[in-house]
Amino acid sequence: MDLPAEQQQQLRSLRDFLLVYNRMTELCFLRCVSNLNYRALTREEESCLDSCAGKLVHSNHRLMRAYMQLMPSLVQRRISDYEATAARTALSAAPAALPVPVGPGTHPGRQASRAVAPESTPETAG
Repeated sequence: MDLPAEQQQQLRSLRDFLLVYNRMTELCFLRCVSNLNYRALTREEESCLDSCAGKLVHSNHRLMRAYMQLMPSLVQRRISDYEATAARTALSAAPAALPVPVGPGTHPGRQASRAVAPESTPETAG
């Protein structure tokens, strides 16, 4: 079952949100809830939870702002790294210069010259 790229991105975003939300809920619960004898929260627990959730939401917003400011430079660096890697790969994959064939009577350092046989024409043939 292949989903379009947009739906996959939305699912990843939802997953990330739920992971952050679950982590925040767990942290605040462990810090603030001390009495499980009652269904309702005490005033102190409720105040602690409000404060804890507020702090985590604000810190998450600060992190997201910092990420959004750094993202363009990170993307640009990845692009330049990719281009450099692609250039190195292209250079290493390029075939080496092929040696010129050396025939009898030629010097290895010189290019071999090819003698062309004259074509036979009706005037020269006979």
